[in-house]
Amino acid sequence: MSNDDFPTDRPAVVTCGLPYANGDLHIGHLRGYIGADAFDRALETLGQETAYVCGSDMHGTPVAVNAEQEGVDPEAFALEWHRQYEETFPKFNVEFDNYGHTHDETNTELTQEIVRELDDQGYIYEKEIQVAYDPDADQYLPDRYVEGTCPYCGEKARGDECDEGCQRHLEPGEVEDPTSTITGNPAEYRERTHKFFEVSEFADFLTDFLDDLEGTSNARNQPRQWIEDGLQDWCITRDMDWGIDYPAADGEAESDLVLYVWVDAPVEYISSTKQYSERVGTDGYDWEQVWKDEGDVVHFIGRDIIQHHTIFWPAMLEGAGYNKPRGIAATGFITINGKGLSTSRNRAIWAKEYLEEGFHPDLLRYYLMTTGGLQQDVDFSWDAFQETVNGELVGTVGNFWYRSLLFAYRNYEGTPETDVSAEVHERIQDALADVRESVNDYSLRGVGQAAVQLAQFGNEYIQRHEPWKLTDDEPERARQVIRDCVQIAKAVGVLLEPIAPDKAQRLWAQLGEEGSVADARLEDALEAPPRTFDEPGELFEKIEDDRVAELNEKLDERVAAAAETESDDTDADETGDMTATDELEPLADERISFEDFQELDVRVGRIEAAEGIEGADDLARLEVDIGFETRQVVAGIKQLHDLEELPGEKCILLANMEPAELFGVESNGMILAAGEEADLLTTHGDAAVGEKVQ
Repeated sequence: MSNDDFPTDRPAVVTCGLPYANGDLHIGHLRGYIGADAFDRALETLGQETAYVCGSDMHGTPVAVNAEQEGVDPEAFALEWHRQYEETFPKFNVEFDNYGHTHDETNTELTQEIVRELDDQGYIYEKEIQVAYDPDADQYLPDRYVEGTCPYCGEKARGDECDEGCQRHLEPGEVEDPTSTITGNPAEYRERTHKFFEVSEFADFLTDFLDDLEGTSNARNQPRQWIEDGLQDWCITRDMDWGIDYPAADGEAESDLVLYVWVDAPVEYISSTKQYSERVGTDGYDWEQVWKDEGDVVHFIGRDIIQHHTIFWPAMLEGAGYNKPRGIAATGFITINGKGLSTSRNRAIWAKEYLEEGFHPDLLRYYLMTTGGLQQDVDFSWDAFQETVNGELVGTVGNFWYRSLLFAYRNYEGTPETDVSAEVHERIQDALADVRESVNDYSLRGVGQAAVQLAQFGNEYIQRHEPWKLTDDEPERARQVIRDCVQIAKAVGVLLEPIAPDKAQRLWAQLGEEGSVADARLEDALEAPPRTFDEPGELFEKIEDDRVAELNEKLDERVAAAAETESDDTDADETGDMTATDELEPLADERISFEDFQELDVRVGRIEAAEGIEGADDLARLEVDIGFETRQVVAGIKQLHDLEELPGEKCILLANMEPAELFGVESNGMILAAGEEADLLTTHGDAAVGEKVQ
């Protein structure tokens, strides 16, 4: 694998974090699956050979616990959710080339084969460890059977993850003050022999891996801290019945341990690719070429499982002789009206609920893909959803499509017989270049914006030339303008297909094009549309205010009703896929006066230089131009941002903060950022450097 721009002459595979077969899907989950689907479609428009694969995560303690509560077998419990996911994803135009599950024969055999190879290479060893034990239930307590306190941050934690605090992976025996979730009684620690994967041996490899890794900056930068802190070997077995049995070596007795869910879950990426290859034949797609020879592997994941995908998984791949990922895109979370998703309070927009409300899936796809960058949190509200749909899809794209094609149909019965003007040809070429750049930057927002901005150009173009005034006096000019507009409409359809595939196909059909727009390549955007086509229909429908008021009322009533009977509980899965964080930090009770606020001198700045501070894990030295002068500022963003990409970016700086010295470097101000990911605040418009924020 090399980092040549897409498209490459190698096969690619796109995957998404496996949905945990344990409950309904909501829009927090869908953001990742839609994102990976859109990226896969965008790669195909570039001419890249690719496959999009995934599968349901069937194992782990949550499945076992919930199956036991319902009095059913864990396999039957998980398979029922698996079937529901298979039915739900296509309804949002998420089209996997293969969708399997971790309990099938392919994944079981491949997982055990990889573990045997790691063992043969000397990367697995036995170790006596302390494991939580419930004497009343007379059983060991893996993962979610035990709760306690995180030893790193002091927050409440599960047996294998600090899900409410620092989100670190926790090894068996690390949780402090353990309590059994079976009986609610305090647990005790007992010695038990388990298998360990020697992740610590891969520190140098992982450092080089992160240097080459593409994707979002949080996936590249966060893991460096874990490597610098010293990698801990990874316990890969559990004391439970539900899971893939640990493969005994020749001559060894069968183990009573199963593999930890995070061993077999990512192997499903390979297994699902193999199943696809077996179905279409190696001439259609060769799974070994992409995973063992030369191929491009791209993972879309939730940011709460970065550690698993950038430390454990690539180390496993390297140790077993498989290709490492080329890119990892870690998405941010979804909040609802500024609050974290909560299943117990029913504060979520469920996948089924969205469809039952009668909204087209492409509207949600567009909203989720274009509202902020991939790694940013997205706050969903029905009001913001309405604003995006009505403004960008109805008002810009739909308006241009309909008025252009309708004028062309009524006056020319289709595409006028003349060539595209040089101006429009060049503008479309610029849009195609924007899409190529966005795909290689892993920016789905950029892909969607390229299409909408081209439609906006089309609206301005037709309004500027007013062809309805030219048809009688200057018919050739009118013909040229409409020929240009029909070509722009076709190009917008090709560009928008990865984000809104069904709506793009409807436009494709209205233009009289044959086949599927999904098979079109970027260059097809410049091919002449069919000479004739039928009268077009409007493709998008405006969302009215009273509809939004009704939806807000339903959500508020549902949340209030659930809050009366349920305690708040966050929605993290054992494999952590695409779920939301806990509640946002509460507002401060103490208020400040307007006069106090006036004393803050907050300025628009532009970062001119950024570099890490030697010896400091988190700190970076920035040079920030604030108009009057350039300030040196120290900021705790070293692990959260790609420092090389910051110069030229605007930021917001508190200018009248007292100077401070950190690691021997003077900091003369403070840049403002949001959340634990240090999302740098900036300006929406073109505010000048040095302008005061009021």
